[in-house]
Amino acid sequence: MTVTPAQAPPAGRRDRRRMWGTAGFHLGAGLISALWLLPIALVLVTSTRSFDDVAAHGVGSLPHSFTLDGFRQAWVDGGQQRALINSLLVTVPTVLLSLLLASMAAFALSRYALPLRRTLLLLMLGGNLLPAQILLVPVSRLSELLGVYDTLYALIGVQVGFGVGFYVFVLHGFMRSIPPEIQQAAVIDGAGPWQIYSRIIMPLARPAMAALGALSFTWIFNDLLWAITVLRTDSRMPITASLIGLQGQYVSMWNVIAAGSVIAALPTVLVFLKFQRHFVAGLNLGAVK
Repeated sequence: MTVTPAQAPPAGRRDRRRMWGTAGFHLGAGLISALWLLPIALVLVTSTRSFDDVAAHGVGSLPHSFTLDGFRQAWVDGGQQRALINSLLVTVPTVLLSLLLASMAAFALSRYALPLRRTLLLLMLGGNLLPAQILLVPVSRLSELLGVYDTLYALIGVQVGFGVGFYVFVLHGFMRSIPPEIQQAAVIDGAGPWQIYSRIIMPLARPAMAALGALSFTWIFNDLLWAITVLRTDSRMPITASLIGLQGQYVSMWNVIAAGSVIAALPTVLVFLKFQRHFVAGLNLGAVK
């Protein structure tokens, strides 16, 4: 049915509806953002309060003091410094090695007609659908048999093994969308597979690599399950496992526990802010393609 100009609502009424709709959207988004930021603000405020202030007025009260002593206790006495170094020693090599292996595998599977390539992709994707809990005992036993149990090498190997499949699946979609004419032109110019991979495909896939690198850094750095599965010694634990020990050491000192949580969250926040532009570009590229 065609709406005639006489039946259409007046322009002023449409403008008011649009205005109220916009105001309602911003109000709802603001309330959701406030609810999401409230726990973060509570942790930040608690981390800068003294123990006497928290004990006297409660965790949810307004601050009556300001001190950074909680950060010193968590960093030095609580072992956060050592745990943060362990986390970086695991996360940085794991991210670099995983992306290197995944990019090479995705390049081969997306640019060449390899036999059973779809089967390999499905196997990689299916492996990521398995719950990690059913593999805890086999992974622990295998690391003991290989003689790497309770070492950072074991944790790096586990993280690489369980992450490469997903990274290959994601990068395969990006690399497959690159026009084949670019590769054909490089072949005509005499470029080999390694030159095509390193000089053509990888620069074009940089947004995807950056987005995936930021995500993988966050996942690996914040992982707790595999750390407590293949590690035993406290001095080798990453910062996520160290937070559990910090909570046991400072049971009622909420300012120290909050300071330790801030220290544990700071590296991932810095990585996201550093790669935010590439991260958003990678997500937009994936949405379009």
